[in-house]
Amino acid sequence: MAGKDHYPHISAKLREVLKPHLPASSPEADPSTLSNYEKFSVLHTVLSLDVLFKDKKLAGSISLSLKCLQQTSSIVLDTSYLSIHGISIDDKSVKDYKLKDRMEPLGSALEIRHSLAADDEVTLKIDYETTDRCTALQWLDPQQTNGKKLPYLFSQCEPIHSRSFFPCFDTPSIKSTFSYFLTSPFNTLTSGLLKDKKDSANNVVYHFEQPVPIPSYLVSIASGDITGAAIGPRSTVYSEPSFIDNCQYEFEHDTENFIKTAESIVFPYEWKDYDVLILPSSMPFGGMEHPNCTFATPTLISGDRENIDVIAHELAHSWSGNLVTNCSFEHFWLNEGWTVYLERRIQGAIHGEDFRHFSAIIGWNDLTNSIISMGNSAKRFSTLIQDLKDRTDPDDSFSTVPYEKGFSLLFHIEQTLGGKEAFDPFIKHYFNEYKYKSLDSYQFLDSLYSFYSDKSDLLDTIDWQTWLYEPGLPPKPSFNTKLVDECYTLAAKWVDIIETAPEKLSSKFKSTDIAKFSANQSGVFLDKLCSYEGQNGFTWKNENGKKAIDLMTNIYSKYSVSQNAEVIFRWFRLLLTANITSSYQDLANWLGTVGRMKFVRPSYTMLNKVDRPLALATFEKYEMIYHPICRSMVKKDLGLN
Repeated sequence: MAGKDHYPHISAKLREVLKPHLPASSPEADPSTLSNYEKFSVLHTVLSLDVLFKDKKLAGSISLSLKCLQQTSSIVLDTSYLSIHGISIDDKSVKDYKLKDRMEPLGSALEIRHSLAADDEVTLKIDYETTDRCTALQWLDPQQTNGKKLPYLFSQCEPIHSRSFFPCFDTPSIKSTFSYFLTSPFNTLTSGLLKDKKDSANNVVYHFEQPVPIPSYLVSIASGDITGAAIGPRSTVYSEPSFIDNCQYEFEHDTENFIKTAESIVFPYEWKDYDVLILPSSMPFGGMEHPNCTFATPTLISGDRENIDVIAHELAHSWSGNLVTNCSFEHFWLNEGWTVYLERRIQGAIHGEDFRHFSAIIGWNDLTNSIISMGNSAKRFSTLIQDLKDRTDPDDSFSTVPYEKGFSLLFHIEQTLGGKEAFDPFIKHYFNEYKYKSLDSYQFLDSLYSFYSDKSDLLDTIDWQTWLYEPGLPPKPSFNTKLVDECYTLAAKWVDIIETAPEKLSSKFKSTDIAKFSANQSGVFLDKLCSYEGQNGFTWKNENGKKAIDLMTNIYSKYSVSQNAEVIFRWFRLLLTANITSSYQDLANWLGTVGRMKFVRPSYTMLNKVDRPLALATFEKYEMIYHPICRSMVKKDLGLN
């Protein structure tokens, strides 16, 4: 049986489920790379680059210290829209190389003809520069930044955009330690520890080291008008100067507590420093877990410290994803599902178990909405283990599914085994077993069944076929609803009065209804109100529904003026669900202030449904403030490709 020797501990019952899927090699080969990575290990990487703001490009070299694992006649790397200027191996120029034709969406393979035997070690150096078609880098003019003074550069490589930043084996299956020598006129950060900086003409050469091996997608760069402020004994927050006090306030209360709590759940933090860079508004994700320096969206800075849990998520990646890594983005849930699980364990340890369940319920609602919004594509992209073997762009498969479906599976495993106390020893075992490695879902399952060899029958009660391979929602775990019940009760009261006694609306509700709601509870309340649309004939679009929305706008006035993006987005979703036409332009204006895809993509989808001309005009107006990844995905959402 294919793969049998690689996964010896899984049960006979589980093996029958996995039989059609088990790979011939372990971990499973990554289909999203054009490289021959399986023939090499990378012992060390040196990235030496000049940041050329005027030309909006990086220029310099990459040096890869390679060990050959099996005989080969060539070294094949991933590239995308790079200009290659020269190649040498062990300081000897190589002329026999070819940049192959593009194979969308995976880029252009760089084939370097050079015969190597197993165990040979060589240093490959490539001189190159990025181009204006680079998808990993966003160059901002001064007017696109908060301070309006200096240009700004930042990167976003996940999932497969590193190949447009530097030639590499662009797969999470390959890890390397890194040295960085980055020359820029402005303050510069990257995925490593600062060792030195030296003046050079009108520039500064920044020398960073990353002693822990990392995959290519975790390499980063940011350069611009950046300053820092302490938020803990081993943490600094960075941002543009005009924003730094707000950022320090948001993070200084919780960051070190998060780190200590995570350490108690897994094991001590291995990366020495944990810093956070708050980027300009075009950051497409909530955060990106670059080692030593998380890049984060300014939508976290709400003044109420209620979005700080995103930092708990990015911190948790220091173990899940950064130390233990999915071997390809077909198994992305191993990164994100584990990270959400650890994030909520941190929350539970700090805020109480009720809060962990409350956060899980919010996540379940997000998963439900995400799968609904996928439409027909949910048949493919809502399975936990993805199939990208037709070389689909991994960006197309990114969604809430690996995060929340992955978390739900781990939570279900925890509950099946008897709770946290039963599952906790496996957490430490798993992260120690696969530290510095990359793995597939089958290795995870093999480790699970090996560790709980005396509970194999219990694990076999899990419906693995549904959890791993079936699209749509998985079986819903049992959550403690204590913190959501008052949100649900208030939402149900609104709907009941609208349907049975609309004339009493103005007398039944008051501002104190939500006075004690946290931002998260407000989000649950607004989500629940939206969920009633279409249930048993209820609609917000009729006269009584719109009357209720108008009343709610006045009574719960804090929603329309909130600075919390999670609340603002959900408020807009309710308004557009009710077809409140006066809100359309307000949403369009808001889309000019955010770049986080969590909000941008569904907002354009909502606006497109009710006013396509406005959606198109809004995107045309703001397109260039968005990150290239965000621009590309919104174009697909609007049918503009």
